[in-house]
Amino acid sequence: MQAANGKHGRIIFHIDCNSFFASCEVARDPSLKEKPVVVAGDPKERRGIVLAANYIAKQRFGIYTTMPLWEAKKKCPSLVVRKPNFSLYREMSQQVFAFLQHISPLLERASIDEGYLDVTEMALSQHPLVLAEQIQRELLETLHIPVSIGIAPNKFLAKMASEMKKPLGITVLRKRDVQRLLWPLPVGQMHGVGDKTAEKLNTIGITTIGDLAKAEEAALQQKLGIYGLRLKERANGMDDSRVDPEEGEKCKSIGNSTTLPYDVTEERVLLDVLRELAESVSVRMKQKRVVSATVQLTIRYHNFQTITRSKTWDNPFQDTEEIFRYAVYLLKKHWNGDPVRLLGITALDVFDRKEAVKQLDLFHYEEEAKTEALWKTVEKLGKKFGDAAIQKGASLLEKEN
Repeated sequence: MQAANGKHGRIIFHIDCNSFFASCEVARDPSLKEKPVVVAGDPKERRGIVLAANYIAKQRFGIYTTMPLWEAKKKCPSLVVRKPNFSLYREMSQQVFAFLQHISPLLERASIDEGYLDVTEMALSQHPLVLAEQIQRELLETLHIPVSIGIAPNKFLAKMASEMKKPLGITVLRKRDVQRLLWPLPVGQMHGVGDKTAEKLNTIGITTIGDLAKAEEAALQQKLGIYGLRLKERANGMDDSRVDPEEGEKCKSIGNSTTLPYDVTEERVLLDVLRELAESVSVRMKQKRVVSATVQLTIRYHNFQTITRSKTWDNPFQDTEEIFRYAVYLLKKHWNGDPVRLLGITALDVFDRKEAVKQLDLFHYEEEAKTEALWKTVEKLGKKFGDAAIQKGASLLEKEN
């Protein structure tokens, strides 16, 4: 760490809780410690999806996130299944970050289970590796949460380092290690490069992080704009962004409300208003790339009496239809029938969508799981009667025309 701890160098930790949701379940029930545990969207139904798995389930039985629950149970009949418990996960997250806050005030919360810690000042009196081992050990002993820690001179390299060894890994990544350790990796494994970005990069011949590091800036800017140039800098190990304690606190909720042009008593009109509000909230959530599991409904009556009611659901949401459906549930349950002057919808306790994708990929896989039985039936019919046995109505109309 001498190179990282030079006169102007920084030492950044990236702390990443391992299989966080599953680890929380084990921490709550220590009898699960030596058992394979998964968190699943709907354990009672065959179509349920594995949303998170502890390392016993992963390493011994080959169970992975997004695996159909029936398949996971087939691989491991003794599998312990728990439904998502966001209240527990938020509470445990708060305890983890409260502990880290005592280590250094320069703490940036990146998501529910990961954050950056600037320990440059502390490293003057305590070796970074010793400090990392202390953090890892105390979190495991006090909260029973395993973490991996990446140590580097900047946030990007620290994040990449923490991914290199799990669970309970501690990895040092220096700038001089970038060519040897990072450049051979597929570009899709680079922090900040999602599937769509990786596909765009692949179309211009960039398949590894090394390709990105050496790419022509004009081609990158044409394909990805200014973000392409930033990615190239990071592929070369450069990142001057600071650990910002306020960054993770900037967006706690997203909401919208509207005062109606007249006092409304017709439910149909109120539902139309809720749909518009839900769409507005959904758009803003997508722009900020966050999700939530809690909807709050605000109702202001004609006499200015105002009530707020909220409910937390098992699965995180972001789309208009889900927000609308939850808001309608609250309206039907809590509206007393009096004329309404104002309506509002708020998504509370929002968190990074990437976390939902990593731990609870409910935006695609859950939908695919719902149609799993249908597609298997279609496949069987096709094998028995031929591919033309079942066709889309549009294709039949096209043939008729």
